[in-house]
Amino acid sequence: MTAITLLTQADGTLCEHAKQVRARVGADHPLEITEIDLASEQGRTLAAQAGVLFAPGVLVDGRPFGHGRLSERKLRRTLGRMPAHTT
Repeated sequence: MTAITLLTQADGTLCEHAKQVRARVGADHPLEITEIDLASEQGRTLAAQAGVLFAPGVLVDGRPFGHGRLSERKLRRTLGRMPAHTT
């Protein structure tokens, strides 16, 4: 299972878009989703470590993936190249 961390903020249209992308991709790939408020201490720390400049920030298996408008195509391509995780 691949861990996806979303760094979000309230009332962000790009955050809502990222959640929709996550839901569509999650139908095809087993994902473990964690959502963290970017305004929280943990969110600010993760954002600083990952170089996230604004919400939504996305981490895949703890590694920076991107921020801003989430590309469904790029996420699917990345997940397709990752080795299968066993449970």
